[in-house]
Formats: sequence, structure tokens, C-alpha cells
Amino acid sequence: MTKNLVFVLIILIFIYLLIPNKYVRKDNEKNNNKELRGIFISYIELGNYIKGKSIEVSKKNIDEIIMNTKKTKFNTLFLQVRSHMDSIYKSEIFPVSNNIILDDNSSFDVLDYFIKKAKKSGIDIYAWVNPYRINKNVDQKSNYYEKVKDDIKLVGDTYYLNPASSNTTKLICEGIKEIVKKYDVKGIIFDDYFYPSKDIDLDSYKKDNSSLSIEEYHLNKITDMIYQVNKTIKKENKKVLFGISPEGNIDNNYNKNYLDVGKITSNNKYIDFIIPQIYYGFENEAKPFDNVLKEWNELIKDKRINLYVALALYKTGKLDIYAKKGREEWINNYDVIKRQVLHIRDNSKDKGFSIFRYDNLFNPSNYTENTVKEVENLNSILY
Repeated sequence: MTKNLVFVLIILIFIYLLIPNKYVRKDNEKNNNKELRGIFISYIELGNYIKGKSIEVSKKNIDEIIMNTKKTKFNTLFLQVRSHMDSIYKSEIFPVSNNIILDDNSSFDVLDYFIKKAKKSGIDIYAWVNPYRINKNVDQKSNYYEKVKDDIKLVGDTYYLNPASSNTTKLICEGIKEIVKKYDVKGIIFDDYFYPSKDIDLDSYKKDNSSLSIEEYHLNKITDMIYQVNKTIKKENKKVLFGISPEGNIDNNYNKNYLDVGKITSNNKYIDFIIPQIYYGFENEAKPFDNVLKEWNELIKDKRINLYVALALYKTGKLDIYAKKGREEWINNYDVIKRQVLHIRDNSKDKGFSIFRYDNLFNPSNYTENTVKEVENLNSILY
């Protein structure tokens, strides 16, 4: 009887020790799965891997992008689907991007192909859009031209849409609705290009006879556009997320790009996530990485808005000329990105990160002497 009791007690102790570990392990796996690990794929990569290639080679290159993403334990691709008022998908509004024109002058639905391949590998696709930039030339035969022809302005050598125009905002919303309606994307993301100049909308400002300062006017126009886009997305599909990838320098967003980051992170009626480009090292004299990350954490007032961080792998092995005393940090160290990811993980509000950009991670022709070691150190905390 005593022996049986001892045996039962041993079994119970074993179960007690085993089960909690099992749950902890599952909980850790669940938390790891929550971390967004992204890679930006720009129109530059699309030009490198698709433009001028055969359809077979182009699709093979996309397959390799997906394979590399999965193999290195990343789970998200921010794919630039419209960089210059063009499209890498079948659009009734925007012309086909030159970056996906094949060797026989044809094209295929690159976004659709990415989504189908990525889904099989458990990778999320976010459609990355630049809302205002057109190009150095304007395609007057395109379907969008008639909608906004009076709102196209030349800034330097590039054409942009006037952000203050209601026709511009309407076109942006129509374009986003088209993507969300036709494609199974995880989300929509805008980058940091908003106001290309301080006087692009001067005529609109005078016409509106606004009591606001010109700076407040700019800020309000961008905030309203973001609100309208999110409203359009959620009306079409509530599950599709919307976010912005602004400059890491908070002041520059207000004073240069006229993006009111405080306003759009105060309530999730504007955005679901934000992914600031914190392209600074820890030794940057003016903007050290950890301080800037803290500023962004303190800025976000709505807990429903996720904070991810865009990281500058492209700086590896190069002189960081604006970092002052820290200008050689990326040359003297091989683990900057690794330490940044670990620092992100230590902050409860931070839900993940994204590397800028794919070629800096996987294309040896973009490597510096430091890149291989930097990537190895990063991989050590992803596996």
C-alpha cells in the first residue's frame, strides 16, 4: 500500500513538472509567432528580378524571394505595388509599372503571384504604396489622368499630386479600394513621402481661405487623407490592416513631411500600425537608436496600434556621415541589427521589425565586408 502511494506521488510530481513546461513552451512559441519579421521589397528589386526577364525567370526569381524569406524565418513582405502612380497588379486605374515589363514587352500580375506563393509558405504580404509621387513624365493616356489632371504639379524634376486636393484623396482611396477588393493582402502601408514641397498646394490654400497656418493646413490634409483611406479599407474588409512607415525623426515628420504622427497614433481610426524608419545606430550622437525608440513608444497613446521598427541593414559597413561621433559605428561593429532587434524585444509595446531592404539581405552584390557577419549575427536570434 505504501509502495503504491509513493509510486502515485512520483507520477503526480512528474506530471506537475512536465505540464507547466509544456504550456510555457507553447506560450513561448505563440509569442514568437506574434513577432512581425518583415522585409521591404522595393520597385528597385522588382526592376532587378523581373524587368527585361522572361516570365519563367521572373517567376523563378519570385519563388527564390519567398524561399529565402521563409528559410531565414522572416514572416512578412512589404511589397511595393505602386511607387510612381503605376501598378504591379491588374489595375483599371493605374498603368503597368515599367519595373515588371518582361523581355517580350508583356507583363503578368506580379502581386497575385507573390500572394499565392507567399500564402503557401505562411508569409504575409502587405501592399506598399506611395500615394502622391508620379514620375518624371506623366502618362496622359492613363485612366487616372482625367481624374486629377489639374492637381498634377512639378517639383524639381518629378511630378506629384497636390495633397490638398479632394480629387487627389478620392483617387488614392479608389486605388486602395481596388487592391483590397481584388487581392488577399494582409495590409496596406504608405511610406514617408507626403508633402514634396511647402508650396505645392499654395493655390488650394489661398482658394480655401483657411484660418489655419500653412503648416497646420498641410498637417490637416495628410491626416484627413489617412483617415479616409483607413475608412475605405475597413468598409471593404475590416481584417485588412493599414499603417504608415514614417521617418524615424519625429520632428521631421511634422516640419518636413507634414505628417502629424501624434494625431494618427492617438486613435486607431487612422491606422492599425506604425513602422518608423529608425535608421540610426546606438552611437548616433544626435539620435541614438534606443532614445528614438523610447520616443516612439511614448508617442503612441492607443494600445490597439502596433509599433514595428524599420531597420537600416543598408548601412552595414558604411560611414554614417550624420551620426557625428558615431559615424564609424556600422564599420567597427558586426552586430548592430542584432542588438537592435533584441532591444526591440525588450520593449513591451514593440511587436516586431522589418529590414530595409531585400537586396541588402540576400544579394551579395549589395554586400560590404561587414554584411555577412552582420547577417549571421541577425540569423542567430531568428532561428
